[in-house]
Amino acid sequence: GEVYTNRISKLKEEVRLILLKQAVDPLDQLQLIDTLQRLGLAYHFEDEIKSILMSIYSHNNARREDLYATALEFRLLRQHGYKIPQEIFNSFQDEVGNFKKCLCEDWEGMLSLYEASFLSDESEDILQNARDFTTTCLRKFVQQSQDQNLSNLVSHALEIPLHWRMLRLETRWFIDVYERKQGMNPLLLELAKLDFNNVQMIHQNDLKHMSRWWRSTGLGEKLSFARDRLMENFFWSIGVIFKPQFSYCRRMLTKLTALITTIDDIYDVYGTLDELELFTDAVQRWDVNAVEQLPDYMKICYLSLHNSINEIAFDFLREQGIHIVPYLKRAWANLCKSYLLEARWYYNGYTPSLQEYIDNAWISISGPVILIHAFFLINSPISNDALKCLEEYSSIIRCSSMIFRFADDLGTSSVCYPLSLP
Repeated sequence: GEVYTNRISKLKEEVRLILLKQAVDPLDQLQLIDTLQRLGLAYHFEDEIKSILMSIYSHNNARREDLYATALEFRLLRQHGYKIPQEIFNSFQDEVGNFKKCLCEDWEGMLSLYEASFLSDESEDILQNARDFTTTCLRKFVQQSQDQNLSNLVSHALEIPLHWRMLRLETRWFIDVYERKQGMNPLLLELAKLDFNNVQMIHQNDLKHMSRWWRSTGLGEKLSFARDRLMENFFWSIGVIFKPQFSYCRRMLTKLTALITTIDDIYDVYGTLDELELFTDAVQRWDVNAVEQLPDYMKICYLSLHNSINEIAFDFLREQGIHIVPYLKRAWANLCKSYLLEARWYYNGYTPSLQEYIDNAWISISGPVILIHAFFLINSPISNDALKCLEEYSSIIRCSSMIFRFADDLGTSSVCYPLSLP
């Protein structure tokens, strides 16, 4: 209601004053930014955070003798796109390049370095060594600590590092942790709780709209062989973009992933090879009249796809004056062709080579089609140069999709290919 909205606005201004306070210790600023991020509040203060980090980066204020402060600065600056060398941690290593064993006694420094180590690339040996070293030390800490709250904090990080977590789930967990923390700021806690509930209410409203849309398509009822996972699809969209102002994006991404799931099951579970050939041809033609060549169960799916994607394209044309159907159509055609190739392999009893599999699998995981739609749904305005980049799949789309594929395969390999144990 209006009372809560006004209270949120008042609290936000008070936090903004704290952020902009002059002569504040850089470490205090970094800790506040980290807390705001973990409480799910940072999106309210993006300009202020950007200004503070730029100032810290420019003045190089890190205390190189303080592992906690150094690692926190490294993580936040890298997270926000600043080029910070891994050599920032050299002072914490011995003469042969190993991290000093005495550092294990500093659990806060260990946890900070552990989280920082996950913002590395494959060539950064110092950060890889830091990850191994801190993991060993923190596991020992959990075994020996008598403080249950600290043990829970460290165990949570060891389970999944902060950089890999879904923001809204982390926010809900951290609000409880922060409430128990000594010296916590009641103002931040109150704002975090009010904001979380407000954003959740918006998400729930989005889900209501999507539930009505899903029922209206009839896909869940008429295609009983397909996975009916609207809630999972919507939850995934929150992982992509939780901010309250992006309701339209979440709703369209939910439609997108629901259709991907359904079409994937048509190719994997139900359709004959001849039927799949027809469906792939219809998607490539992108002509509503192509529905006439399809079997009845495919017609409803094809029309749902055709109408939903054209709806996105119409909205974009109305708002930005750019015709994006060719980009979306191409992405869907490529996805269906990759599904069809896998179906042909299956029906012909063919086992592809690893390279053949990878060349097709990074598309069939649906990464390109999702990323291209998300690009149009989130970005405004879009330049001609950006559109040209979509004419060929860039390395960021390919590499992201390959990570998506490998993670998915690892998650299902034990089910699809169980090991025979003696």
